[in-house]
Amino acid sequence: MTDIRRTILWVVFVTSLFLLWDAWNKHNGQPSLLGGPARPVAAASAPGTSASAGVPSASPTAQAPAGTVPQPAAAPGGEPVVVTTDLVKATFDSVGGQLVRLELLKYRDANHPEHNVVLMDRVAAREYVAQTGLITAQSGVALPTHLTPMTAVPGARVLADGQDSLSLRFESAPVDGRRLVKVYTFKRGDYAVGVRHEFVNGGSTPVTAQLYLQLARDGNSPEGESKFYSTFTGPAMFTTASKYKKIDFKDIAKGDAGHDKTAKDGWIAMVQHYFASAWIVNAEGAREFRTAKVGDNLYTIAMVLPLGEVAPGATQVQESQLFAGPQMENRLAELAPGLEYLKDYGWLMPLSKPLFWLLDELYSAIGNWGWAIVALVVVLKIAFFWLNASAYKSMAKMRAINPRVMEMRERLKDKPQQMQQEMMRIYREEKVNPLGGCLPILIQMPFFIALYWVLLSSVEMRNAPWIGWITDLSAKDPWFILPVLMTASSLAQVALGAKPPDPMQARLMWFMPLAFGVMFFFFPAGLVLYWLTNNVLSIAQQWYINKKLGVA
Repeated sequence: MTDIRRTILWVVFVTSLFLLWDAWNKHNGQPSLLGGPARPVAAASAPGTSASAGVPSASPTAQAPAGTVPQPAAAPGGEPVVVTTDLVKATFDSVGGQLVRLELLKYRDANHPEHNVVLMDRVAAREYVAQTGLITAQSGVALPTHLTPMTAVPGARVLADGQDSLSLRFESAPVDGRRLVKVYTFKRGDYAVGVRHEFVNGGSTPVTAQLYLQLARDGNSPEGESKFYSTFTGPAMFTTASKYKKIDFKDIAKGDAGHDKTAKDGWIAMVQHYFASAWIVNAEGAREFRTAKVGDNLYTIAMVLPLGEVAPGATQVQESQLFAGPQMENRLAELAPGLEYLKDYGWLMPLSKPLFWLLDELYSAIGNWGWAIVALVVVLKIAFFWLNASAYKSMAKMRAINPRVMEMRERLKDKPQQMQQEMMRIYREEKVNPLGGCLPILIQMPFFIALYWVLLSSVEMRNAPWIGWITDLSAKDPWFILPVLMTASSLAQVALGAKPPDPMQARLMWFMPLAFGVMFFFFPAGLVLYWLTNNVLSIAQQWYINKKLGVA
């Protein structure tokens, strides 16, 4: 029965590897090996159409239908306005006061280390921008949108030393006498930008207006994502009623996004590995959520807020925040309810969140993320010490009786029924449970998988050094030392276990650590360090138990 136990464990690992590879295929637009549609990478759409009713696209000069967000067929070109703070370099387009480029000054690009991470951009290869404007359902009433020319009011464009905040003010050209004023307020040490919208009704009639806050992005994954694991890229939203929801680009393209359309609270976001952007309005009030495909491989998510009826000569103000930066869990939780879900742990979030809390506490005490990972694995091993001891004792007993089982199998190889009966008799006499080593390991697996997602999702690992040659725990080991050690430790675990009676299974047991080792050559160093630490501690405990029980 040793081979049964080992087979179960390897099936779990092989299945995990297969699912990771299948997810990567779908992530890159390839058909799933399990069936179902692939994620679109660059699907075309007919000009002037949208996959979401009520949010059609339009040419830059055409008037969108009443109550809809206008979308240009081509990117409008205005004057760039650049603001630089201690954290970001933000470029705005004077057409609509759109944020069209955002460089994160504290994060280096993993694929081009000589450059900073550029989260938002509008270039030929990609588009990712933040837009706002006004719409109304009143027929014949035109309002300023993100396609309306605006003027940047003169002022400081660089956050000076000793200065805590910096404001950039845009004023739209009048549209039938009605103007929109946008004021972006940057704060030192903060990736959340305060955004104040002022609707000035200089017309002669009352207007019932709505303000839209929109994120537009192409459907491509960020450059340089690993081929061996995939993370979510796309729109997301949160409401108290439905909680956090990720929205696939392919569902938007089909017009089947399946999200809340209205709520009294909530926010919208655009998510990718390590980074995100989000429009936040914490004040409770009615709002509408819209998603659309507005062009060739271009998608939007928008939050629409009613401003009520604004009388002639009156001004209506709406305060909001635009977050754009790293998914630092503690800071996200402070900005808005549920915003910490942008750091996606999947279905294991109830385990992942406390594990990250513990990892963060260990980092605060140690001051090094690599050693904090090692310490966290040690803590988990201590917590599961007795479970592991039970599993390793069962493995040791199986190893001790293995020569006897091998001899019996050879002697009765032509009598399978008698062989099975004799094997069960040996197990009863020796008080050995062939599956006794499986259950303790399976109980622990959710915790270690949750820790895997903590390390994979934590932007804190980016550019975080450990020792010597490991200068970035989010990047692969440049000298492949950790993957080699991890593979060797996996082989050592196989050597300490019982040899399967079946020669084919025995060869498989030696092959699988090598196969997984190749995969780990391309994993982030932090993840490999975690698995290596786990392996080393497991080897030490298993070796001790084998020695204590006198098993060679």
